Parts: sequence; C-alpha cells; structure tokens
Amino acid sequence: MNRWIIAAMLLATGCKNAPSEDSCKQLLEHLIDLEFKKAGANAGGGTDAMKADMAKQKAAIAEAKSAEFLDVCVNKTAKQRVECALAAGGLEAVAKCDEQK
Repeated sequence: MNRWIIAAMLLATGCKNAPSEDSCKQLLEHLIDLEFKKAGANAGGGTDAMKADMAKQKAAIAEAKSAEFLDVCVNKTAKQRVECALAAGGLEAVAKCDEQK
C-alpha cells in the first residue's frame, strides 16, 4: 500500500500551476484503486460482502492519508503531473509522469 505514497512523493515538486483540491482528491482515489488493482483485489468481482469490505478498506486509507496527500498535491505538485497520473492505467505509468518535462 505504500507504493502509492511513493508515487505521490515522486510527483511532488514546486509549481506555479497548481492542481485543484478536487483533482488531488480524485488522484488519491485513483492511486488507491490502482494499488488495490495491482494487489489483485478487483479480480473476479467477488461477493457483495467482499466488495463492501474492499470499499471500507479504500475509504479508511483515503481518510488516513487525505490531509497529508492533499497538502503535498495542492502545494507541491504540478497540475500537468496530476493530470498525467489521473490518466495513468497503472502505478508504473504514474511513476513515468514524473519523467515528463
């Protein structure tokens, strides 16, 4: 679960063209979804109880990391990198967003 935190830190840089708080909230949700997907949590659909449990886990992670993540995202991340990461289909693609100039 710490990989998405690392990905967020890779995105961190000073910038004049800051992303909106809403974009950063979407990015946090997207990174959590990608981490769960990589862990295989979305494979096979699962039962309603499993889906509910997964939703609770995602919400708990988002709540625990939201303030710190939003601070870094809004204040230290370029809007272009947030947009790139939102469009990424996997964590590896998110990491590549940091390589863009």
